[in-house]
Amino acid sequence: MASINVSYLNPRTVILIGIPGLEHVQFWIGFPFFAVCLVAVLGNIILLIIIPTERSLHQPMYIFLAVLAATDIGLCAAIVPKMLAIFWFRSCSMAFDTCLAQLFSIHALQCIESGILLAMAFDRYTAICDPLRHKSILTPSILSRMIVMVAIRATVLVGLLPILIKRLHLFHSIVIAHSYCEHMAVVKLAAEDIQAVFRLHQKEARLKAFNTCTAHIFVFLEFYILAFFSFFSHRFGHVAPSTHILLSTIYLLVPPALNPIVYGVKNKVIRKRVAQIFLLNHESQQ
Repeated sequence: MASINVSYLNPRTVILIGIPGLEHVQFWIGFPFFAVCLVAVLGNIILLIIIPTERSLHQPMYIFLAVLAATDIGLCAAIVPKMLAIFWFRSCSMAFDTCLAQLFSIHALQCIESGILLAMAFDRYTAICDPLRHKSILTPSILSRMIVMVAIRATVLVGLLPILIKRLHLFHSIVIAHSYCEHMAVVKLAAEDIQAVFRLHQKEARLKAFNTCTAHIFVFLEFYILAFFSFFSHRFGHVAPSTHILLSTIYLLVPPALNPIVYGVKNKVIRKRVAQIFLLNHESQQ
């Protein structure tokens, strides 16, 4: 029997299948991911409440931490709702433009996060090596410019990805073997030359790795080892799709849950305010 080649010209929708090979247990896999997301959102919301209201925390380190918290909340919001809709309600279809918007949001927020980590490392370096000039170097206007530049860099760098993908017209499939619109999974559907997109992906991965390597080694270990695993599994294969998708989802969702602990809990003022919040809630319930 002759094989039939099916191609899709400018598809309007795509199908996300979740975790290939684990469809029968996706419903249960959704619960730990939901728990991690809940911890991440609550932890980062608490930081966003405490840092603006506590004057002693109006310092560069904690201003950057507040931006990092907002970025982590955005990252969870970009990934989890659709992923849980796939796992729990089998809502697998997504408009192609919405898929590209999710792709942009996820990778732009990741890029912002790596830039903020680099800014936090620079703040700590300045505070330790030149403490007398720390406040004069990192003034409020300089902090604002740094944050704006990080956001602009992420928008420009990652914004090219959906633009290049949008220029592809012919696709051999509309089924994405993933739980979210991961850009290499989307690009692999194309039946056209994808070298430009692939080169941009390599550049983005190297830039994020450089930023985070020079920033915080612990966050690098928790965040980018799995990112490199995701990249090389796409590049060279030989990895079970279910393993790749589970780990790539973990590397997106676990760091937002750990960042409030790594950067927040070790601060006495933040610990005290968190304890006060929960104590007041306990007393009001009584």
